[in-house]
Amino acid sequence: MEAREDREAREARRAFLAGRLAAVRERIADAARAAGRDHTEITLITVTKTWPAEDVRLLAGLGVRDVGENQDQQASAKAAACAGLAPALSWHFIGQLQSNKAPSVARYADMVHSVDRASLVSALGKAAERAGRAERELRCLIQVSLDGTAGRGGAHPDEVLRLAALIAGRPGLTVAGVMAVAPPQEPAGEAFARLRPVRERLLGEHPGAVVMSAGMSGDLEAAIAAGATHVRVGSAILGHRPPAPLPH
Repeated sequence: MEAREDREAREARRAFLAGRLAAVRERIADAARAAGRDHTEITLITVTKTWPAEDVRLLAGLGVRDVGENQDQQASAKAAACAGLAPALSWHFIGQLQSNKAPSVARYADMVHSVDRASLVSALGKAAERAGRAERELRCLIQVSLDGTAGRGGAHPDEVLRLAALIAGRPGLTVAGVMAVAPPQEPAGEAFARLRPVRERLLGEHPGAVVMSAGMSGDLEAAIAAGATHVRVGSAILGHRPPAPLPH
């Protein structure tokens, strides 16, 4: 009886995720069309923070390949629990990152979205070398502050090229692009519009830094209109987060 209940609960959760994932994919397609873009240019990163590894496995079965996490403890546990999935998942670390967590993140992450200071570049560079990432470089996005608010993370736009040069100079790291979070006190479209010239300056010196990670559940349309290549969506797919996250 218990096993049947477990199966039924799993199927119900899978159906819930499938419906919401399809709705988000439709939003992305609609936003791309409105912006005159091809929706296949836009990567959906499904943010599973606080949700269990079982949800990641269900999402993988629904075609999700890019997974975002903002805490190393959860991310490392889920990456290990899902290591056997085929095709393999790409793990995106999207939260503010303490330098002492760099060695762990460098072992599983494919992309770090929150590089915003020289000390973190140094820590990630050392960690990537120790992890033997000379051939599979850790892709780094420079997080750009769009309002200068302390505590929210992000480098000043004038610091982006300096940080990019530091990343490019470290074996095992590569400059992949920029990331930003829209400030809550202004329209997202206006904020993301300020990210575009920062990205263009970066591309002028690092032509391979094509990623623009911007947009979440509530503002992905504005981000896509501004040129986002990656959107980070959590609650619109997984629902409201549970109070006690325990990967299993």
